[in-house]
Amino acid sequence: MQTSFTSEQLKDPATERSNQILRTCVHCGFCTATCPTYQVLGDELDSPRGRIYLIKDMLENDRDPDAKTVKHIDRCLSCLACMTTCPSGVHYMHLVDHAREYIEQRYKRPFSDRALRWVLARILPYPMRFRVALLGAKIGRPFAGLMPDARLRAMLEMAPKTIPPVSRNDDPQTFAPVAPRKKRVALMTGCAQKALNTDINDATIRLLTRLGCEVVVAEGAGCCGALTHHMGKSDESHATAAKNIRAWAREMDGDGLDAIVINTSGCGTTVKDYGHMFRNDALAEDAARVSGIAMDVSELLMTLDLPEGQDKELVVAYHAACSLQHGQKIKTFPKDLLRRAGFSIVEPADPHLCCGSAGTYNLMQPEISKQLKARKVRTLEAKKPDIIAAGNIGCMMQIGSGTQIPIVHTVELLDWATGGPKPPALDADFNPGSEIPRLR
Repeated sequence: MQTSFTSEQLKDPATERSNQILRTCVHCGFCTATCPTYQVLGDELDSPRGRIYLIKDMLENDRDPDAKTVKHIDRCLSCLACMTTCPSGVHYMHLVDHAREYIEQRYKRPFSDRALRWVLARILPYPMRFRVALLGAKIGRPFAGLMPDARLRAMLEMAPKTIPPVSRNDDPQTFAPVAPRKKRVALMTGCAQKALNTDINDATIRLLTRLGCEVVVAEGAGCCGALTHHMGKSDESHATAAKNIRAWAREMDGDGLDAIVINTSGCGTTVKDYGHMFRNDALAEDAARVSGIAMDVSELLMTLDLPEGQDKELVVAYHAACSLQHGQKIKTFPKDLLRRAGFSIVEPADPHLCCGSAGTYNLMQPEISKQLKARKVRTLEAKKPDIIAAGNIGCMMQIGSGTQIPIVHTVELLDWATGGPKPPALDADFNPGSEIPRLR
């Protein structure tokens, strides 16, 4: 694609990067075949190719975004399926991130939009605030149908019926390995996950220490910054990410780290991009070091000696989170590990398509999100599994709100298969092969 940025415009590092990306696009349209919003809406401007044209026009002409451009860019899930499909290597993620930052700086949204984004940015990345908000949502949930705004209804409907107790495993500390030490790793405990589901981090710590890892929860580490980053609030996201970089760099320079382990794939995609995000910052070197050893938990487990399990006669439908299969290009590891542990694995039709969670997308674009959720649930249930497994808390909450089949994190099943407790989502009433009661 030809571009016509001026030399003055290209002095801006973000514009220079966008120019590089735009020039790799050859207009082929392969991306439209795998774009969830194009599949649902059928509008060229709701496809990656259409959004690329909008972004190019906006940036080249240095113009303030108009409502039409903002609408179509807001509808992007950032599922990154287009990057998996693209034969030309167009790095759409960096392009749409730049567009969102540009929009945040130069477009005044309607008050209701600004208010919603402000609330989400001030609550979701902070676990204790989020817990209080979840309690309020739980109280208001019976009245969701009375809410005039679809986004407010979505917020109430997505609230879990039960709020898990605080896990002290999330506090800064070091967990000694049970087996002879093989690696020293830092576990990113996250933010929203700490409020929504404390079982995942607990299972991760048990599993890794059982397999010979010393696990560190670093002082000062917290939210990865993805939630605000994808809203275009780069100052906020970079401030949050910088705390992680400093916390993990201290551990790397202290007793050393073999890996930074992340069990929420949406966070993993962002942390692995810290090197790019901070490329022009004083933290550039440390950010690159952090990104260099960041690993999804399934990546780390593939380097450890996971015991081979007995056949458990349980059919597990594996849902591939977009941030894992498209953002991090990890497609087989979780399935390989589950099979090794003794589970029978099935996959839904069109596993490359998003479930509609996408961070805060299900709260800001609830109508599109609901259509994507319904399709994903339908394809998963068609496989008649006993359990659904996923590697991202957002996907788990999204899919779990639409099915009666229990959904758990991949790590919970692996922990269970290697001597840990049964995942709490599989309560005493869990009876494979029969109609499974709603557990969430």
